[in-house]
Amino acid sequence: MAYSTINKPEDYFNTVLYTGDGNTTQAITGVGFQPDWLWIKHRDGVSDHQLSDIVRGKSGSLYYQIQTNGTGAQVVQPDDDGVHSLDSDGFTVGYTNSTAWNQNSSTYAAWNWLAANGTSSNTDGDITSTVSTNTTSGFSIVSYTGNATAGATIGHGLGQKPDFIIVKATNNASQNWLIYHSDLGAGKYLFMNTTGAVTTNNNVWNGTEPTSSVFSVESNNATNGSGITYIGYCFAEKKGFSKFGSYTGNGSSDGTFIYTGFKPAFVIIKDTSAVNNWRLFDNKRPAFNQTDKLLFPSLSNVETVNVAGSGAIDITSNGFKCRSAASGINGSGSTFIYMAFAERSLVGTNGVPALAR
Repeated sequence: MAYSTINKPEDYFNTVLYTGDGNTTQAITGVGFQPDWLWIKHRDGVSDHQLSDIVRGKSGSLYYQIQTNGTGAQVVQPDDDGVHSLDSDGFTVGYTNSTAWNQNSSTYAAWNWLAANGTSSNTDGDITSTVSTNTTSGFSIVSYTGNATAGATIGHGLGQKPDFIIVKATNNASQNWLIYHSDLGAGKYLFMNTTGAVTTNNNVWNGTEPTSSVFSVESNNATNGSGITYIGYCFAEKKGFSKFGSYTGNGSSDGTFIYTGFKPAFVIIKDTSAVNNWRLFDNKRPAFNQTDKLLFPSLSNVETVNVAGSGAIDITSNGFKCRSAASGINGSGSTFIYMAFAERSLVGTNGVPALAR
């Protein structure tokens, strides 16, 4: 069995659940590191998914927010609503009017990734980018300004080919969230903010696979419009920590098993064959099998519990198993892509089983 590259996955990714207190600021701790990408979702209320990161940074006292469940440009909320700081062991959120971060007695999930805790300029591509990169965990945050040139390249800083790329225009309110997945290839793409099946076309990634240093974009407003600013989140697979793959559904409650080589802490699944929402699971909701508390990156909906068979999985020591015939995670004959991050690896860097470390 191959060794993992990371002994303690929660040093690089961690999920934290918290309850709002309705105050102008509340410090949320227990992440274990200072997050560079923070994704928050209100669980028991209808609110947008809210994403902040170190690269886009702040305007005044609050971090810019952008939502996965729409095409809107990034914004800063008025008053105290939003993310105030990214802290050494978590983050600080506030509340005045918006329920999205810290409404009194409301429940929230926050997913946290570590990059570099700082930014740098990257000139590997035709377009100079600003990046925050962690080559150990295979994660980088990338911002750039489009030049409307077909085939333009953008440096990502990972040092290996990305397996998953998310790109969104930050100052244009009409552009979708674009997804590259290595199992689909650069001639296909998905939208993260919609339910649509995969689209086959070279007009997003220029039909050019990313390399160890850059990814390519076309000349339209989706990924490379003149003067439009973009944020990208790039991931390269790391053994024992992250996995980006695909599987075929069997349409049964005794569903397909997907081997990842670690116990997952976080899984996102999308049906590429048909119209279906993205589905997001983690190891904290409900912290035991079946893992059936669902949030949908493409929707502002409240958290659901496998309503009408919308989906459930078992998280195992070496992967996850579909426990529903729901078309959104296990439709018979349909192809699904996924991204997963580890709670615990099977084997550490020194070959010692994870449970014995």
